[in-house]
Amino acid sequence: MFAPIAEFRSRLKAGEVLLGTAIALTDPFSSESLADSVDFLWIDQEHTPMSPEALRAHLTALRGRGKPGLVRVTEGSTPFIKPVLDAGASGVVAPQVKSAEEVRRVVADCRYTPEGSRGFGPMVPSNFGRVGGQAYIDEANANVFAAVMLETVEAVKEIDEIVAIPGLDSIVIGPQDLSASLGVPGDTEHPRVVGAMEEVIGKAREAGIFVGAGLGIDAEYALVLARRGVQWLQIGADVMFLVNGMDAITSDIRSGLADGAR
Repeated sequence: MFAPIAEFRSRLKAGEVLLGTAIALTDPFSSESLADSVDFLWIDQEHTPMSPEALRAHLTALRGRGKPGLVRVTEGSTPFIKPVLDAGASGVVAPQVKSAEEVRRVVADCRYTPEGSRGFGPMVPSNFGRVGGQAYIDEANANVFAAVMLETVEAVKEIDEIVAIPGLDSIVIGPQDLSASLGVPGDTEHPRVVGAMEEVIGKAREAGIFVGAGLGIDAEYALVLARRGVQWLQIGADVMFLVNGMDAITSDIRSGLADGAR
């Protein structure tokens, strides 16, 4: 059950840069078809109407492919985190956190006592009750991946306190929202934005916290972020690759038809 996220964590510790994409379409065929191309999938509940049934289907598909399924929850609170982990997610990504106190609550919701306050009812992770006891709790606490998105000025100001929180596995930079919070929406290479990114990346890495980032379909910018110290990258989304691929092929064909008509 926990092998995919254990391998994900091990590869990050070994210095690899891991690549994935977001899932916005509800059909699990999307996850299954993309799984062999990526190191992880990021199932998005923040910006898509992903039902619990659709989420479970995606996570089932990923277990079959041996890839970790990280879920960006609607918000980082108990009602959104608990059912996602009980459905078998490898970890959660909590968006739009603004304070160290919010991060503490996210981390606590991800782990059982004494490390946290997660309520016990793990249907899928416990193989529907077939596995339990202290050994299961210890393994679940060790292998869940708790991540928060740093995409606000308020969170950047509390970065020292945030990276010192026990049990936090990763911060994730949201360049677009961070640029808006810093007063330069869309200018992700503005000096204020770059400075904030470099500050949080440096302090997180120094504290032994992994650093991720979410971005669009942009290989050049992905390389820029990796060179700055980002270790795992969510690149675009399933539906975006679908649109980009269709737009590219129709554009090429129409250009060819136009050339032939001249």
